[in-house]
Amino acid sequence: MSDKELQTQQKREVQQEGEPTKPMRQFIPAVDIYEDDKSVTLLAEMPGISKNGVEVKLDDGSLLIEGSIPDDDKTADRTILLQEFEAGNYIRKFTVSETIDQDKIKAVMSNGILKLVLPKIQPAKPKKIEIKTA
Repeated sequence: MSDKELQTQQKREVQQEGEPTKPMRQFIPAVDIYEDDKSVTLLAEMPGISKNGVEVKLDDGSLLIEGSIPDDDKTADRTILLQEFEAGNYIRKFTVSETIDQDKIKAVMSNGILKLVLPKIQPAKPKKIEIKTA
């Protein structure tokens, strides 16, 4: 096993502008993006988020992913010895190119992974234009 296999990536916190109205931290979800001939697929890691806690919005060529984890106090009767899981919200924004069919984007949330499939617009196929007499 190499050293690279053992490395972990820490959650990256979003540096918020202005003053927040809620004392909740915001994190940038880690993503994998890959494409094939028909679509672009985005996988966003948002542990602890349920289907009801995630929103995907598309506005003017921008794709916004937001997820929120309820800040439950499940440890009221216990002493925390080590805490690495942090409650907070996830937020990430992407620019969507003109090659994406924005009306056909699909989203699935499963086991803390949001999967977005962004189908590509099919290029116009060559066709013969019939010439008519006037």
